Amino acid sequence: MFQLGKTIVSEEIIENDFVCNISACKGACCVDGEAGAPLEDEETKILDEIYDKVRPYLRAESIAVIEEQGTFVKGLDGEWETPLVNGAECVYVTFNDDGVAMCGIEQAHKDGEVDWKKPVSCELYPVRVKQYSEFSAVNYHKWHICDDACTLGKELQVPVYKFVKNALIRKFGAEWYNELEAVAGQLKT
Repeated sequence: MFQLGKTIVSEEIIENDFVCNISACKGACCVDGEAGAPLEDEETKILDEIYDKVRPYLRAESIAVIEEQGTFVKGLDGEWETPLVNGAECVYVTFNDDGVAMCGIEQAHKDGEVDWKKPVSCELYPVRVKQYSEFSAVNYHKWHICDDACTLGKELQVPVYKFVKNALIRKFGAEWYNELEAVAGQLKT
């Protein structure tokens, strides 16, 4: 672990390789698990604001859950998250013709309907950020459903932090990311 500003960063994001292999996992991270995608406070407001524009991209069962529970819910851990359909996939998940989980929010963004791409936690995955009162912990989340992503990352020699570069910059800023790269360079020598 090392400190960058007000973050404590796990060296695992530098030491491990990762590149999503969506054709192998079919987007399982959006479908499997016990909770929805973690949301920041300001993201809950965004979800409410963009829902009407995202709604046409969603499945009927997702719309039913959102209309019953709302665009976000409080999870068992007391944190905000996306609701789930039948205790499984995120309500914002859609499926393409090959059965691959896609993000309805992201599709609306690509089509120019909304300015917001998706929750930062989704874009950061497999990096997870836990906010504490004085600092944020930045960790690598290992999950068996991502074994193919780890294999592909190793083949392509792409460390986790480089795979999620844009998301890390979105979350912490370019200066923070540049400092992370400097630390990574020191650790690799």
